[in-house]
Amino acid sequence: MAAPKPVRKMSYDRLKVFTGNANPALAREICQHLGTPLGEAEVKTFLDGEIHVQILENVRGADVFVVQPTCTPVEKHLMELLLMIDALKRASADRITAVLPYYGYARQDRKDKPRVPISAKVVASLIETVGADRTLALDLHAAPIQGFFDVPVDHLFATPVMIDYWTEADLTDLTVVSPDAGGVERARAFAKRLNAPLAIIDKRREEANVAEVMHIIGDVEGRNCLMVDDIIDTAGTLVKGAEALLQQGARSVSACATHGVFSGPAVSRIEESNLREVVISNSIPLRDPAKACKKIQVLSVAPLLARAIESIHEETSVSKLFV
Repeated sequence: MAAPKPVRKMSYDRLKVFTGNANPALAREICQHLGTPLGEAEVKTFLDGEIHVQILENVRGADVFVVQPTCTPVEKHLMELLLMIDALKRASADRITAVLPYYGYARQDRKDKPRVPISAKVVASLIETVGADRTLALDLHAAPIQGFFDVPVDHLFATPVMIDYWTEADLTDLTVVSPDAGGVERARAFAKRLNAPLAIIDKRREEANVAEVMHIIGDVEGRNCLMVDDIIDTAGTLVKGAEALLQQGARSVSACATHGVFSGPAVSRIEESNLREVVISNSIPLRDPAKACKKIQVLSVAPLLARAIESIHEETSVSKLFV
C-alpha cells in the first residue's frame, strides 16, 4: 500500500492580503481561511475628499493581493484600489493581484449608442496602468471584459456556492429561469447542475434601469421557479419577472444573484413582491435597508476567493474551482 502524500503547506512568508474600505469584512474572512493576518494599511479620506493611502508594513518582494470590490460609492472605492496598487508597487512588492469581488462599470462594456465610452475598458486600463500584475474577478457581467486587460485575469464564478445552497434546499418541481436572453448561458449551467428544466423571460428594456417583461419561453405552470442572474440592481427586472412567472401559473418564485447592488427602491420592491427568497453573495457588503429584509439571504464567497488566492500564490491551477 502506497504511503499517503504529505500535506503541502503554503509559504506565507511572501503572501500578503490588503484591503481598502469597500468590503473589509470579506477581506478579513478570506484571511481567516488562508490562515494569514490582514495586511496593515491606512486608507482614509481627507476633509476635501482626497484619499490618502499608506502601507504600514514591509512588502518588499511580497506576493500581494488587494481585495477591493468597486461598489458604491464606486469612484471612491476605485480610487482607493488604484492608490493602494501604486503604493505597493512603489514599495517594491514583487507581484500585485487586484482581487475584484465586484467589478464596477462592468455593464458599460460596449458602445451601444453613439459617442459613449466603453467604461469597463477604461477601468481595466487604469488598474493595469497603475501596476497590477494580474486580476482575480468574480462573476463579471460580461466575460469578454477579460480581454480588456493585457495582464492575466482569473475569472471565478459563484455558481458552486449557489449550487450547494439550492441543492440543500431540495426544491421539488424546480425550473431554472433566465431573466433575459443575455443570461441564458448562466441559467443553463445552473439548470444542468440542478438537473432542472430551463425557462427564459423575454423582455424589452426601454431605458436604463427600466425593464418591460414580454412573455415566458418554457413551461413554468405548477413549478417552483428559480431566477438566476449575476447582478440585482434596482430589482425592477427581478420583481416584474416574478410577476410574469406567477401569472403563468408558477407555484413559487425565488431568485439568486452573485452581486446584490440593491440601489434605489430595490429592497422595498423585494419586500413588497411575491418573491419567496432572494439569495446573494457577500461580494458587496449589505447596507442597512437590505440587512433588515428577511427575504434576502447572504452566502459567503470568502472560501472560494481564498482557494483562488492560494492557487495563484502557489502557481497551481485555478480551474479546479469551477467543478
